[in-house]
Amino acid sequence: MSNQNLIIYKFTALYHILEELSLEINFKLKFIENEKSLKEKIKNLNNYLIISNKKYPDISNQFVLDNLPIKIFKLVEKINIEFLKIQFNSQSEVKINNYTIDLNSREIFINNTKLKLTEKEINAITYLSKSEKPVSIDELQEKVWSYQSDIETHTVETHIYRLRKKILNTFNDNNFIISKKNGYQIK
Repeated sequence: MSNQNLIIYKFTALYHILEELSLEINFKLKFIENEKSLKEKIKNLNNYLIISNKKYPDISNQFVLDNLPIKIFKLVEKINIEFLKIQFNSQSEVKINNYTIDLNSREIFINNTKLKLTEKEINAITYLSKSEKPVSIDELQEKVWSYQSDIETHTVETHIYRLRKKILNTFNDNNFIISKKNGYQIK
C-alpha cells in the first residue's frame, strides 16, 4: 500500500475527481476543509502533499493547482514529481551531534556557520557517524575510498587530518572526529 498521502485542501471539485479515480492512482487520498483539521492531520504524517487551488501561507509541502484545465495524466505526473522533490529534500539533511550536513550542497553547518566539504569528506563523516565504535583505517579505506586494505597508503590519515583541521578552523571544534588507537570515531 502506498505511503504517499495526498491531501486535497479546500478544493472539493478536485477531490471528487480524484476520488473517482482512486483505484487508478497510487495515493492515500484525504479531503480537508479547515486549517485546524489540516494541522492535526499532517502532525502524524511523514510523506504528504497538500493540493489546493490557491497558495496558503505557512503550509509546507503545498502544490497549487491554479492552471486549469489539466489532463489527468499530466496532473498525476506533476503530483509524482512533487512527491519526488519532497523525498529528495527530506533525505538531503543529516544530523550529527549539533551539526547538520546538507548532502545536496555538501555543506556542514551549525547555527549560521557553514563549511563546504568534498564528497569523500561527507562520505567519511556519515560512515563514521553510523558506527558506535572506532572505525579502523583499513575499514575506511575499503568502505569510503574503495581501496584494498593490503595496499600501503596514507590517504585516509591525510584526508581525516585535513578534515579535522577544516572543522577546527571553521567551528573551533577539536573533538568532532576523535583519533583512537584503533581508528577514528565521531561521538
